[in-house]
Amino acid sequence: MFSTSTLADDFDYDAFVKAYFDAQVMTQQPNATKEDLEHYLSFLTDDIGNQHFPNAPDDSREPDGKEMMRKGMSRYLGVHTEYKAEIIGYQYGYNAVSIKHKFSAKGKRSDGSDFSYSKVALDVLELENGKVSVIRRYSE
Repeated sequence: MFSTSTLADDFDYDAFVKAYFDAQVMTQQPNATKEDLEHYLSFLTDDIGNQHFPNAPDDSREPDGKEMMRKGMSRYLGVHTEYKAEIIGYQYGYNAVSIKHKFSAKGKRSDGSDFSYSKVALDVLELENGKVSVIRRYSE
């Protein structure tokens, strides 16, 4: 269900997609900081809903959604030894943005074991008053 709060006619979707994606990517870099995380979180509403198929199928907006994301993402700051991401394409309109992107990472788990992955994902973002109110990530 999309928000009834519409964006201004002059909302720059292209600039928003670039700034949002760059902020998200910075949180995954080997040298990611709490400041990088706070910058990314500044793009989100306080009651953000975050759905990540297939692991987190619920997209309910929670009053403390941003705080829950802060807590969850803080655990992973700096775990990557390598991280690369690239936008494949994006579309926007009607207070929504879809971003298809690819990313790859290497790093160490808390138990010291190595991990490596490469994925393509589709992020569908609902926007409200210029901020992301719901994130739905589709990937394998």
